[in-house]
Amino acid sequence: MQNNTLIKPEIASVNGVALHAGDETLGDDELRQRACSELLRQAAVRAGLLSASDVALTDGVLSEPASDAIELLLEQQLAIAQPSEEACRRHYAAHPASYSSGERVELRHILFAVTQGVDVAALRQRAEACLLEVRCHDGENSEAVFAQAASTLSNCPSGAEGGALGWLGASDCAPEFAKEIFGQTEVGVLPRLVHSRFGLHVVEVLKREPGLVQPFEAVRGAVAMALRQTSFVTALRQYLALLAASARVQGIEIEAAATPLVQ
Repeated sequence: MQNNTLIKPEIASVNGVALHAGDETLGDDELRQRACSELLRQAAVRAGLLSASDVALTDGVLSEPASDAIELLLEQQLAIAQPSEEACRRHYAAHPASYSSGERVELRHILFAVTQGVDVAALRQRAEACLLEVRCHDGENSEAVFAQAASTLSNCPSGAEGGALGWLGASDCAPEFAKEIFGQTEVGVLPRLVHSRFGLHVVEVLKREPGLVQPFEAVRGAVAMALRQTSFVTALRQYLALLAASARVQGIEIEAAATPLVQ
């Protein structure tokens, strides 16, 4: 590889290329994302799609040529078939709430923000302890317990209002947050932490207003896109597993990765 610098054992790396600076501590999710990106970057070099002089940056951000080369690499390596009409109709019938319009949810949350230099493992422990605490108070004082936790622990300005966010539509939220909240039936404190680009959320759904289900013909394109995205993620995971099997990966387990995001 283009980088023959010896890597200290405590630094996660792919084929000897460091994924972070020596004094930088990252959570497993961030390390996996960087490892996946580096595996693909190196594959693009081997395929002749990217110059061997491209430099892997330890801040996890790919160069523009590397991003373009990886996109072309995936187009060549991942064969994603167009879903059939039957498959689209089955998916639509099984997920009607996902293709409704106008759904609104009233909720409140407690945000444990992921910021530069934060100990993610310790942050998760605090968030999980908070989730357990508010779930254990299911009764007359549950509102006061949640509000108190929000006011003292939340990194969101809504903490001053007991964590209240009011009525929201899916477009009012980050997509990864909306995916966990909308198109569901749960009401009350969710039994899991909700992850978003902002951090970890303890969420209580207070009320739901269901939207109107759109006819299949109106959402056919969206259904097909959802199925293609699912196929893409499956194919990408398999491809990354093949790359990892033939690479020297240190300090991180690629197999534990969720949906890999390439920056």
